Amino acid sequence: MTANSRCSAAEPPGLETQRREIESLLRECELRAGDSWYVVEHRWFEQWKEFVDGGDQNSSSFPGQIDNSDLFEDLDSYHLKERLVENEDFVLVPAEAWHKLLAWYGMVDSQPPLERKVVDLPSTLKVEVYPVEVFLCLHSNMENVITAQFSRTDNIQSIQRAMCQSFSVPSGSECRLWMKSSDTNCERLRNIHMSVLDTCLSSGMTVIMETRNADGTWPSSRPQIMRNSVEDQDSYRGQPGVCGLTNLGNTCFMNSALQCLSNTPPLTEYFLQSSYLEELNFTNPLGMKGEIAEAYADVIKQMWSGRHYSVVPRVFKTKVGHFASQFLGYQQHDSQELLSFLLDGLHEDLNRVKNKEYIELRDADGRPDQEVAEEAWRNHRRRNDSVIVDTFHGLFKSTLVCPECHKVSVTFDPFCYLSIPLPVSKERVMEVFFVSLDPHAKPVQHRVVVPKAGKVSDLCLALSEMTAVPPTQMVVADVFNHRFYRIYSDDESLSCILDRDDIFVYELSVLEEQDQVLLALYLRERSHYRDYGSGSSSYGTTLFGHPLLLNVRRSSCSQEELYNLFLQRLARYVRPPDPSEELEEEEEEDDEEELYRTQTNGISDGIVCSCSPNHQNVSLDQLSGLSSHLARCVSSDEQQEAADELRPSQTELSCSETADANVDLEPAAEPSESTEEEKEENKQEEACSPSPPPNEQPAKRRACHKRRKSLFTIQAVNSNGTTERGTGEGGSAVSFSSQPYVAIDWDPDMKKRFYNENEAEKYVKHSSMEVPQQQATVQLQECIELFTTVETLEEENPWYCPVCKKHQLATKKLDLWSLPEVLIIHLKRFSYTKFTREKLDSIVEFPLRDLDFSGCLLRKSLSNGEPPSCYDLIAVSNHYGGLRDGHYTSYAMNKDNGQWYYFDDSKVTFATEDQIVTNAAYVLFYHRQDKMRKPTLANPSTGPAPSRSANDITSCKDDDAELGAASYVTMETD
Repeated sequence: MTANSRCSAAEPPGLETQRREIESLLRECELRAGDSWYVVEHRWFEQWKEFVDGGDQNSSSFPGQIDNSDLFEDLDSYHLKERLVENEDFVLVPAEAWHKLLAWYGMVDSQPPLERKVVDLPSTLKVEVYPVEVFLCLHSNMENVITAQFSRTDNIQSIQRAMCQSFSVPSGSECRLWMKSSDTNCERLRNIHMSVLDTCLSSGMTVIMETRNADGTWPSSRPQIMRNSVEDQDSYRGQPGVCGLTNLGNTCFMNSALQCLSNTPPLTEYFLQSSYLEELNFTNPLGMKGEIAEAYADVIKQMWSGRHYSVVPRVFKTKVGHFASQFLGYQQHDSQELLSFLLDGLHEDLNRVKNKEYIELRDADGRPDQEVAEEAWRNHRRRNDSVIVDTFHGLFKSTLVCPECHKVSVTFDPFCYLSIPLPVSKERVMEVFFVSLDPHAKPVQHRVVVPKAGKVSDLCLALSEMTAVPPTQMVVADVFNHRFYRIYSDDESLSCILDRDDIFVYELSVLEEQDQVLLALYLRERSHYRDYGSGSSSYGTTLFGHPLLLNVRRSSCSQEELYNLFLQRLARYVRPPDPSEELEEEEEEDDEEELYRTQTNGISDGIVCSCSPNHQNVSLDQLSGLSSHLARCVSSDEQQEAADELRPSQTELSCSETADANVDLEPAAEPSESTEEEKEENKQEEACSPSPPPNEQPAKRRACHKRRKSLFTIQAVNSNGTTERGTGEGGSAVSFSSQPYVAIDWDPDMKKRFYNENEAEKYVKHSSMEVPQQQATVQLQECIELFTTVETLEEENPWYCPVCKKHQLATKKLDLWSLPEVLIIHLKRFSYTKFTREKLDSIVEFPLRDLDFSGCLLRKSLSNGEPPSCYDLIAVSNHYGGLRDGHYTSYAMNKDNGQWYYFDDSKVTFATEDQIVTNAAYVLFYHRQDKMRKPTLANPSTGPAPSRSANDITSCKDDDAELGAASYVTMETD
């Protein structure tokens, strides 16, 4: 650094003084919300430390002016690089230390100081190195967008001032701001004194400013812009609670859970009566400062106002993601997981206990169950007292027995919902096609029962019992797009085979093991004409029909022997030529003399073949192909005439081209092994590239001889049937170095004459297919009994025995002791083990009325004043689809009119009771009969419920359902 740069700053104190002052500030300064800290480039700061530690004012380690150049992406925008690491790329210094360093050393010209605020996040204080970067624009001109950065501690008013200055908004104009987080939805930033953090404004969002019109209206209130506004819905009066929820993008899981809770009468009435306002707990460290409760209250009040067809729960979604990072973004999640979080969050936000006392839990130690249960419930209420506990919490008894010392431990634990298992079948039904060795037999479709954890050999064994074919003579393959996607070995697991796969089982002939080879046979159809434009004279080919697997002798793999074998194997749908049919072709012998040498600029005039509908041009460079083409296309008397007429001008030929049966197989590069991902891609989209046949010789004169023409030609190919490969050992048509694949190539005319497509596609159904496949059905009572059976703890979750003084795999039994007013039952449809993952689609028969738990309760007799145990169904959360995808909806009964409705995001329709019990039922809500109130309104007559398509409210895309896109910005009502 030059002397001039050094003199630009004030004269600093001595080096020891500098070191002492800065180190003291770094050591003693604590983080306080709202304080400013500064980012300093790490290398500069380390050099300064070396300078002051040396104690030499004239040292060469003098750091010079503060220079943060290495922290910026470029020196035009001064945008901070992403993913900078503290104490590696930069250091943070408090404001007082920064100002001292700046006064002593100055800063490189034009560089902005990197001031950052300390923000108070939900669980920690931290310096906000990366502030929120948002886009700003005016409602009147949304094309003009600027980027600005704000601290999460800045309030909305500071954003409004910055926007007025940036867009030259006239002084005194009345403004309001909207936060836009998707293409179609906005929400109002009502409180300008709230911080950026509290409003959940995050990087990538857009803030829109609008100014009041001269007529006193707001631009966003116009119907074409604000379709969900008060003005637009003033005329609508609907049944309270019969209200859709807009899908914000994969948020059907949240909408389903909210609809079920919305139709839980005691909880909804608690919020509609604003009872929550008196019980909001802002100090509970386990809570969310009342924000989840307030956001939920806003949704419920909108849904039960009777003024909305559908509500946009964006604020609620943002709050949930803010306090539960697993729900951030717009990925699909589980409605039961959302329910669990929400019930816990509402409980802590509404907990009437402000200071939780520590209570040591006691074991039963032989005391009576009633005494231990009352003590456990009393202790629970001393720490947990809310509307959620009042409504949803029950008590079960947990009994653990040590397998070694037989110590019995009894505790009573509260629960908010019951997660009950479904009986898991150990068997699986598979549908497969059996291809017999008899060439005249059609494939037979079978339905077999196999062990769910079985192997491919088990499938063959089950099929053997139906076909009387030994399983050792079977091979199983997955067929996709006319090719073998996978050929299975006997010891592979059946879990590799999905229900949607097309599985073929082929019967094989019995040969000596050392002399046999399993040959995979594809059928291909060649295009009429060669693809000369690709730089080669290759024919394009397309796979068709069903591939075959054959056991052949290694010594019988010549072209002629395979031709006869294939012809025999395809006898059912390939007609052999009639002796009277003329199937002769010309066999050519090359002459050394070239037919033509004359070319103009290396390009000859074309020759037109009249058999082509496009009269495809062929250059004289490809006369080698044409000479054979002529030989095959015209009679011997016509050959000389056609040859004499070949000139640089165009000549028309009539032909019906067929292939040479004795084509030599040219070596080709072996394709690299495909990865599983590539195989999956190949299975998802067919990619049939042309197969290049052998390269033809340069154009020469040929002598012609007559010979018998073949129906098809044989070509060694790769596993996809697209790339040709070299010949095998001893001139055989296949290579034995790996799984051999061959293709028989059909000329289109020959295929049309001798290949019967209708017959080739035929199959028959075995009697096993006629038996209707019964869907597994279980009773809810069976699942509850399974929940209360004795089980052994897993190795990952052992129990510490206080007697043995070590962890043990104890036996555990759960029993129901007391039940809540509203009982939530979660059906554990998603089964996860060490080896398998699956969704259980069993139909669980659950009653809509009179679900009686008296036989399940451990307490057989109820004392005076204790509630009965009979329940009626009030709501169901449904899940359609599989493990990785799916769609959530819900059924719910309106508390005011007793009518059932079906809620599918923003669409709501009437439902009947016979529609509710399906294999999609996932979470059940039951209300205890003694607490249920009679409907205050008459049940509406059947017919379409008040509903609109999603485009009338807002639009979004769900994981299963895709709704129409809207071209306007929807803003939430004031």
